[in-house]
Amino acid sequence: MSDEVCEVFINAPEVDWLIEFTRRLVNDRLVASGNVIEPIRSIYRWQGQIYDKPEARVVLHTRSSLVPQIIDRANREHPYEVPSVVAMPFFGNPAYVQWILEETIEP
Repeated sequence: MSDEVCEVFINAPEVDWLIEFTRRLVNDRLVASGNVIEPIRSIYRWQGQIYDKPEARVVLHTRSSLVPQIIDRANREHPYEVPSVVAMPFFGNPAYVQWILEETIEP
Protein backbone atom coordinates (compact mmCIF):
# COMPACT_ATOMS: atom_id res chain seq x y z
CA MET A 1 0.00 0.00 0.00
CA SER A 2 1.10 3.54 -0.66
CA ASP A 3 0.10 7.07 0.30
CA GLU A 4 2.09 8.36 -2.65
CA VAL A 5 -0.97 8.31 -4.89
CA CYS A 6 -4.39 9.92 -4.73
CA GLU A 7 -7.64 10.48 -6.54
CA VAL A 8 -8.43 14.05 -7.54
CA PHE A 9 -12.06 14.97 -8.18
CA ILE A 10 -12.88 17.97 -10.36
CA ASN A 11 -16.36 19.11 -11.38
CA ALA A 12 -17.09 21.28 -14.42
CA PRO A 13 -20.18 22.63 -16.16
CA GLU A 14 -19.31 21.15 -19.58
CA VAL A 15 -18.18 17.56 -20.22
CA ASP A 16 -16.24 18.54 -23.38
CA TRP A 17 -14.17 21.07 -21.45
CA LEU A 18 -13.47 18.48 -18.76
CA ILE A 19 -12.40 15.86 -21.31
CA GLU A 20 -9.94 18.26 -22.96
CA PHE A 21 -8.59 19.42 -19.59
CA THR A 22 -8.05 15.78 -18.60
CA ARG A 23 -6.24 15.06 -21.89
CA ARG A 24 -3.89 17.98 -21.26
CA LEU A 25 -3.12 16.70 -17.76
CA VAL A 26 -2.42 13.18 -19.06
CA ASN A 27 -0.32 14.58 -21.92
CA ASP A 28 1.73 16.66 -19.46
CA ARG A 29 2.11 13.58 -17.21
CA LEU A 30 0.49 15.31 -14.25
CA VAL A 31 -1.99 12.42 -14.07
CA ALA A 32 -1.86 8.82 -15.22
CA SER A 33 -5.57 8.60 -16.04
CA GLY A 34 -8.94 10.24 -15.68
CA ASN A 35 -12.44 8.78 -15.55
CA VAL A 36 -15.06 11.25 -16.73
CA ILE A 37 -18.52 10.80 -15.25
CA GLU A 38 -21.58 12.64 -16.50
CA PRO A 39 -24.09 13.76 -15.77
CA ILE A 40 -23.87 14.43 -12.08
CA ARG A 41 -26.21 16.78 -10.27
CA SER A 42 -24.71 19.46 -8.07
CA ILE A 43 -26.67 21.41 -5.48
CA TYR A 44 -24.71 24.21 -3.87
CA ARG A 45 -24.81 27.72 -2.47
CA TRP A 46 -22.80 30.36 -4.36
CA GLN A 47 -22.82 34.05 -3.47
CA GLY A 48 -25.98 33.71 -1.41
CA GLN A 49 -28.01 31.80 -4.00
CA ILE A 50 -28.78 28.07 -4.11
CA TYR A 51 -28.12 26.31 -7.43
CA ASP A 52 -29.20 22.89 -8.71
CA LYS A 53 -27.29 22.16 -11.92
CA PRO A 54 -26.00 19.32 -14.06
CA GLU A 55 -22.23 18.97 -14.18
CA ALA A 56 -19.55 16.49 -15.18
CA ARG A 57 -16.88 15.07 -12.88
CA VAL A 58 -13.47 13.60 -13.51
CA VAL A 59 -11.66 11.26 -11.15
CA LEU A 60 -7.93 11.59 -11.77
CA HIS A 61 -5.23 9.16 -10.59
CA THR A 62 -1.92 10.79 -9.80
CA ARG A 63 0.91 11.27 -7.33
CA SER A 64 -0.08 13.11 -4.16
CA SER A 65 2.89 15.40 -4.70
CA LEU A 66 1.42 16.64 -8.02
CA VAL A 67 -1.86 17.88 -6.51
CA PRO A 68 -0.61 21.47 -6.05
CA GLN A 69 0.24 21.66 -9.77
CA ILE A 70 -3.18 20.27 -10.70
CA ILE A 71 -4.89 22.83 -8.44
CA ASP A 72 -2.84 25.60 -10.03
CA ARG A 73 -3.83 24.46 -13.55
CA ALA A 74 -7.48 24.23 -12.57
CA ASN A 75 -7.38 27.72 -11.04
CA ARG A 76 -5.90 29.13 -14.27
CA GLU A 77 -7.93 27.18 -16.86
CA HIS A 78 -11.26 26.21 -15.28
CA PRO A 79 -14.42 28.09 -16.31
CA TYR A 80 -15.51 28.49 -12.67
CA GLU A 81 -14.18 31.31 -10.53
CA VAL A 82 -13.57 28.80 -7.71
CA PRO A 83 -13.21 25.29 -9.15
CA SER A 84 -13.97 22.28 -7.00
CA VAL A 85 -10.72 20.29 -6.74
CA VAL A 86 -10.62 17.69 -3.98
CA ALA A 87 -7.86 15.10 -3.47
CA MET A 88 -7.95 11.95 -1.37
CA PRO A 89 -5.12 9.45 -0.91
CA PHE A 90 -5.96 5.85 -1.68
CA PHE A 91 -4.52 2.39 -1.32
CA GLY A 92 -4.89 -0.09 -4.13
CA ASN A 93 -3.48 -2.84 -6.26
CA PRO A 94 0.32 -2.47 -5.92
CA ALA A 95 0.79 -3.01 -9.67
CA TYR A 96 -1.74 -0.24 -10.43
CA VAL A 97 -0.09 2.13 -7.95
CA GLN A 98 3.26 1.40 -9.61
CA TRP A 99 1.75 2.15 -13.03
CA ILE A 100 0.50 5.54 -11.77
CA LEU A 101 3.98 6.36 -10.49
CA GLU A 102 5.57 5.31 -13.78
CA GLU A 103 3.12 7.35 -15.89
CA THR A 104 3.48 10.61 -13.97
CA ILE A 105 6.37 13.01 -13.56
CA GLU A 106 8.22 13.52 -10.33
CA PRO A 107 7.69 17.12 -9.13
